[in-house]
Amino acid sequence: MNTIALRGERVGDELSRIVLDQADRLLRGEVTKQRMAEADGGEFSATIWQAVENAGLPLALVSEAHGGAGLAPADAFRIIRLAGYHTLPVPLAESILATALWDRAGGELTESLWSLAPVCVDDAIAIEPSAGGFILRGRARRIPWAAQVRHILVYARDARGAGYLASLPRPTTQVQALRNLANEPRDTLAVEAVELSAQAVRPAPVICAEGFLVLGALMRALQMVGAMERCLDYALAYAMERRQFGRPIGKFQAVQHMLAEAAGHYSAAAAAAELAAQAYDAVDLPFAVAIAKARVGEAAGKVAEICHQVHGAIGFTQEHPLHFATRRLWSWRDEFGHEPYWQERIGHLVCRAGGEALWPMLVGADENPARSTARP
Repeated sequence: MNTIALRGERVGDELSRIVLDQADRLLRGEVTKQRMAEADGGEFSATIWQAVENAGLPLALVSEAHGGAGLAPADAFRIIRLAGYHTLPVPLAESILATALWDRAGGELTESLWSLAPVCVDDAIAIEPSAGGFILRGRARRIPWAAQVRHILVYARDARGAGYLASLPRPTTQVQALRNLANEPRDTLAVEAVELSAQAVRPAPVICAEGFLVLGALMRALQMVGAMERCLDYALAYAMERRQFGRPIGKFQAVQHMLAEAAGHYSAAAAAAELAAQAYDAVDLPFAVAIAKARVGEAAGKVAEICHQVHGAIGFTQEHPLHFATRRLWSWRDEFGHEPYWQERIGHLVCRAGGEALWPMLVGADENPARSTARP
């Protein structure tokens, strides 16, 4: 089955379509059930990472001048959705986002295996100048694959409140290994007077005005859209294979109603995530992401619930691959802000803009200056 990232959607150009089609085939062949089980047991899949690195996928959003693929943001984000669909057990999504931000900030890229610390401006790591460059102090929690990546992108603030991006080589930091419900590494990083050269620190671009919270939420929303599609594919296939009373259970009206409800939640979530991806370089990105993360998180819970109901007991077994997708949905919906957090953010943004601005904010009207103004 062709994935949602390529089905019925407009791709930027023929080259982008070729890249996306190749990425889909690559991930479909590399992410086997055996490798997923090994990753579930705590083993980092170097084989899968080497494959995606050789294909250039981690540098999808990096400019061609700096060795990347130079894809348009909408097309690069479809790769993140593909990673979610295939429940990729390596930090491809994090690497795409981290390398793109470091490239935008003017940093030099020598490696493509990156992660980023999910911090916002309120809990940023402290940074101060030193004779050799900069010194960082602080702590960051729930960093994806912090112990496996080669660089961790950190958002830091100085005493005046100015934001910086810092590239931390992993061996220079202390890592406490932790995992989420899907057994993905979510480590705690202790930064105790780590000294970095001037080349390893860059002023944060405007798109990081809120740290990595907004961009990380967009990343997780896109991954959840992909994982939800995978759940629906499993459920639809099983409903046509499993027979009861002489016919497939997918022919029963009750099951059809459940699948239709799940598909409705998925479609609404996919639309919200797509609109947020299109706002990547617009000043209303926080509002679009708030809507997307809240709606996608709500849909993730319903889709996972219904797909497990359709599968019955077999969907809860370790042998069936459904749990690789649903456990990620349950984990990702709480990362970079859960639904109540983003729902509250929506309320604050709407109240701050005033009642007359609500409709233009919702429809993205051309007359709304916030929609048409691009970020530098």
